[in-house]
Amino acid sequence: MADTLFSLAEGIRRCTACPLYKNRTLAVPGEGGVGARLMLIGEAPGAQEDRVGLPFVGRSGKFLDLMLQKIGLLRNEVFVTGACKCRPLDNRMPMHKELVMCRELWLNKQIELVSARVVVLLGGAALWSVLGEKDVKKWHGRVVVRDARMYFVTYHPAAGMRFPAIRKIMERDFEKLKKMV
Repeated sequence: MADTLFSLAEGIRRCTACPLYKNRTLAVPGEGGVGARLMLIGEAPGAQEDRVGLPFVGRSGKFLDLMLQKIGLLRNEVFVTGACKCRPLDNRMPMHKELVMCRELWLNKQIELVSARVVVLLGGAALWSVLGEKDVKKWHGRVVVRDARMYFVTYHPAAGMRFPAIRKIMERDFEKLKKMV
């Protein structure tokens, strides 16, 4: 049976491949549809995401929605997910093995199925998980083409909310992104 976004989401919700499942309330598969113009990949669910099972629903999500609105997009026009599908305790950064597990089991398949024109990597966890790179400062605002797919790198919305300088950088990055979509 071929994978669909629905079957992947069901698999993610039942996943016990790494220890993160033991402390989650709900896994967070992502939201959006096949053929979305953009796919945005963040880090991992926070407390609010874990509680409701949806990505970017807290303050970072509101900031992300604002950034999307500034380039003329609404949340329902994009696919949003995380590099890691379960909340790490104490909102720590997902570990290497957790990111690898999620990428191999779920994220690569989601990227293929959504088949967005551009995949936006929001922050270091997404950058490392998808492209194997670590330095967002070096890569932000750049397009990387791998396997005939365009990836666009910027900072995570949580960093843009906390640091005015990063917010300005993200605004410029999203203006570049606007020209791509």
